[in-house]
Amino acid sequence: MHYTILPELKNAVRAKKDKVIFPYSKMDLAVLKKLAENGYVKSAEREAAGRKSIIVVKLSRGTVSPLNDFKITSKPSRHIYTDYRTLSNVRQGHGLAMLSTSQGIMTGREARKNKIGGEYLFEIW
Repeated sequence: MHYTILPELKNAVRAKKDKVIFPYSKMDLAVLKKLAENGYVKSAEREAAGRKSIIVVKLSRGTVSPLNDFKITSKPSRHIYTDYRTLSNVRQGHGLAMLSTSQGIMTGREARKNKIGGEYLFEIW
């Protein structure tokens, strides 16, 4: 789930790793693809490892990593839902909010543009 991949990504970036491997799930792949679209990771792809599938995430290698920190809002014990009117900018526009909507995983900007709400998963900056 997204609440386990975020700390692993942060630790891998700080340890200057080239790639990270996660077990496959549709939601994790969708979240990682959105992070790749927004420049937080280089790429996220599904690969077969024997009879199991895995997600291989290639990390950005630069002097300053775009992935500094995150805040998990929705947890398995407490789900937080929001509508598009209450979505605000994360870190004055320098961060990214991630939502799980009825139309799939979206960023906060996409949800406001499409006028759709959903479960507020996390913020990343």
